[in-house]
Amino acid sequence: MSQLTFSEEALKTAKRIIARYPEGKEKSALIPLLHLAQAEFDGWLSPEAMDCVSALLGIQPIEAYEVASFYSMFNLKPVGKCVLEVCRTSSCWLMGAEDVVRHIEKKLNIHAGETTADGMFTLKTVECLGSCGTAPMLQCGADYYENLTLEKVDNLMDNLKADNKRKTYLKPEPVKM
Repeated sequence: MSQLTFSEEALKTAKRIIARYPEGKEKSALIPLLHLAQAEFDGWLSPEAMDCVSALLGIQPIEAYEVASFYSMFNLKPVGKCVLEVCRTSSCWLMGAEDVVRHIEKKLNIHAGETTADGMFTLKTVECLGSCGTAPMLQCGADYYENLTLEKVDNLMDNLKADNKRKTYLKPEPVKM
């Protein structure tokens, strides 16, 4: 099996991320580098992708595996271009998150944890996303969608489908002045 490597552009970004941290504390870049790897390698972290990050940081692969498997924002199996993460905890549940999940399942003909046949959407239910005052909500990539109604969910999915781009957790790096 061949070893994965970052593209030249992603490697430059990775080096900028690592440089944010003091010497000897490069491991602190693990979460941002896992996000970068997930965006670089088709929206999910294969063992080879995590090995790539581990090698770059000079850490044991298990250290990357532990972090990636802990957080719901990291995908350990292939996913659609748009991962719809619906919050399922108290505030969202009380405000109709369960209805949102059922509506998405019906509209996309999938269940939570599954991906549409066209590879466009994956539906996940996740723990609190910290937007309790604007429940129910979902996250897709780095974007929050709040105060959801079934109509807003339909519009969101239609817009994401029309855009046809992979949504990631990465935001553009700020420009230094």
